[in-house]
Amino acid sequence: MTYAFALDAVHPGTPADARALVGGKAANLGVMARELGLPVPPGFVIATMACREYLASGWPAGLDDELRERMSAVEEVVGRRFGDPSDPLLVSVRSGAPVSMPGMMDTILNLGLNGATTDGLARTAGGEAFAASCRERFEASFRAIVGVAEVPEDHA
Repeated sequence: MTYAFALDAVHPGTPADARALVGGKAANLGVMARELGLPVPPGFVIATMACREYLASGWPAGLDDELRERMSAVEEVVGRRFGDPSDPLLVSVRSGAPVSMPGMMDTILNLGLNGATTDGLARTAGGEAFAASCRERFEASFRAIVGVAEVPEDHA
């Protein structure tokens, strides 16, 4: 079973089938990238089946390998590596379902920022104030959404 798909992957069946498989947000991003030719940043989605399997019996076997493979594909396209202190790749994590509904998890932006990568971001994009602001917003949203007091330094 495949649990992780590139955002621009073609899914068999109807648009409703695609929404059921990858959620409404991801299905719509796929349409924007493939059919409308809009500049959607590279990314991937974890299929809704992975969530159902996790709730029924725990973390799906093979999901970690698929996530590493998908992240490597994004790194290749973007030309940056997640966790690279010199020129970091930052990612966003969004929840999704076949139909969006109130109470779903908020988006976590700039996952991948820590002490070393914040310094790299400051050197490559916008300076120290910009990088510090990004890190502060990331940490505040991570604590609020994940419900932890401390944000881990190692996001891998």
